[in-house]
Amino acid sequence: MSNGAEPATAVDADTGPALGAEFDTPDRQDWERLVDRVLERTGRGRDSLVTTTDDGIHLHPLYTANDTDDGTGPPTGVPGLPPFVRGARPDGAVLAGWDVRARHDGRDPGAVNEAVLADLDGGVTSLWLRLGEDGLPVSALGEALREVRLDLAPVVLDAGADYEAAGRALLAAHRAQGVPDTEVAGNLGADPIGLRARAGGDGKTGDVAAAAALTAELARRHPRLATLVADGLPYHGAGGSDAQEIGAAVATAVAYLRALADAGLDVADAAARIEFRLAATTDQFGTIAKFRAARRVWARVTEASGAPEAAMRQHAVTSPAMLTRRDPEVNLLRTTVACFAAGTGGADAVTVLPFDSALGDLGQPDRFSRRLARNTQAILLEESRLAAVIDPAGGSWYVEARTDALAHAAWDEFTAIERAGGIEAELESGALAGRLAHTRRARAHRIATRQDVITGVSEYPNLAEPPSSRPHPPEQATAGGLPTVRYAEDFERLRDRSDAHLARHGSRPAVFLATLGPLAQHTARTGFATNLFQAGGIEPVEPGGAGGAGGARGAEATTAELVDAFTASGTTVACLCGSDTAYAESADEVASALRDAGATSVLLAGRPGTADSTAVTGHVYTGCDALAVLTGILDTLGVAP
Repeated sequence: MSNGAEPATAVDADTGPALGAEFDTPDRQDWERLVDRVLERTGRGRDSLVTTTDDGIHLHPLYTANDTDDGTGPPTGVPGLPPFVRGARPDGAVLAGWDVRARHDGRDPGAVNEAVLADLDGGVTSLWLRLGEDGLPVSALGEALREVRLDLAPVVLDAGADYEAAGRALLAAHRAQGVPDTEVAGNLGADPIGLRARAGGDGKTGDVAAAAALTAELARRHPRLATLVADGLPYHGAGGSDAQEIGAAVATAVAYLRALADAGLDVADAAARIEFRLAATTDQFGTIAKFRAARRVWARVTEASGAPEAAMRQHAVTSPAMLTRRDPEVNLLRTTVACFAAGTGGADAVTVLPFDSALGDLGQPDRFSRRLARNTQAILLEESRLAAVIDPAGGSWYVEARTDALAHAAWDEFTAIERAGGIEAELESGALAGRLAHTRRARAHRIATRQDVITGVSEYPNLAEPPSSRPHPPEQATAGGLPTVRYAEDFERLRDRSDAHLARHGSRPAVFLATLGPLAQHTARTGFATNLFQAGGIEPVEPGGAGGAGGARGAEATTAELVDAFTASGTTVACLCGSDTAYAESADEVASALRDAGATSVLLAGRPGTADSTAVTGHVYTGCDALAVLTGILDTLGVAP
């Protein structure tokens, strides 16, 4: 309408009926009745929809404001104010986005410099450099930073026990460029406690008091420079839960606060010198809650310490533990989800590890994978405009409830560490390592039984994928330190065994699939068994093509035909695949015939009790210990570890 009036059919917002007013307003009980009706058909109850995290937090299928104590949701405050759940800054990352931080671990200063300049040209806003014994020589730092405008691109160091020498070299590089002392930013990366966690107490880990003294020396001259890192990655990498990671990182920071106070800094200034490093994973909502909960826990610590306005400075790193060597391109999806969650959760800086980081020495990806890593962040920031919304997850009853529960779990972990004498005492006694190991074992069981799926590895593997030619880094930390694990490594070891067998013998270890009945009756379990065996690098061999021994027509194979096909397959392990009816009719006959023909192991695709046959030696089914089954098959076939 040309005069700008509302259409005649419009309803005044103040007086007319609300949208959907003609429908009844549903309540929670209505939803529960509908859900119960559906679940009755499966024989399950509503409890089957509840999942439990590593921290014992129960996740329900539906959340409303009434799920909280006061019926309005947990108190999260507002962005930029304590307890900083909704972000450390009032405007979030709206104006400039979060800090896009790239990690560089190379040892060749020329190659590092080339990669650094390419990253900065591609949108990276800060650098994370590994120096010292396992990285770039400290003396080569200046060469690696050649042509880098240090006043525009802050540098964060990771130099282990060499943090002081590396830090002074970095400050010398700033002076050489004429950067005023008051404008020097970044972080010298001192973390003697984190180093002890990774490497053990071998006498090379440094001293907290020495790190605090260096901080006090530099604090007045460089007000924007952080010097310490409270790193949660060693605890995450050892298999820890979100609460354990937050609790250990906060306990580390508290140890640094005490040392900085002894060195003469007030609490607010001391807190400003510490940056937290936490892992971001494919658990999207868990990661969002993790960064929000961590800020709340630290806010409580600083409030009790007399600095209530000291917000946590957070550096998110896409989890090294979740990366796979097999089907590594899938890591692109993992790191994208993790980056999204970290940004949504309010992390100040985010590092996306390149998708091929697990293939060789961490930090030695190729130029292409580095480009994809930085462009992942560029798409989320520039195209998706993710940072244009302050605390985009805020107000979600699920996210708020999960944040609240995780904050309490992390607080319990932190206070348990403090009651035991602090983080150093817990590392010394091994008590923290024991709790991490308990969590690690529980997760390993879920992975082994494929409750926790690793796409491309434990599910939907690509058996034709060529193995990587890059040298693998060691999986374990230095003796005495916490272990470093990747979730996929147990299944990947099976694939390594298969690859080695293929290289020696020209064929992969195989399992014969004895398909019972026509195609329509065995295809579901044949597909399941095929997927499972390939996860261990084991080639499934079907008799006579997709239709069984009867060929593509799907005709039913006779026992004699199956035995002949098994003998021709060259393997000694078979697996029966068919319907329950087919099992009742012929499983015992076929299994016995296969054993007589030389099968050392005859499995059945189905739960124990599906078929009654003493010739069947084992079962494969949803929820079985797939890792144990696959390991047993390789051992039976004589495939070398």
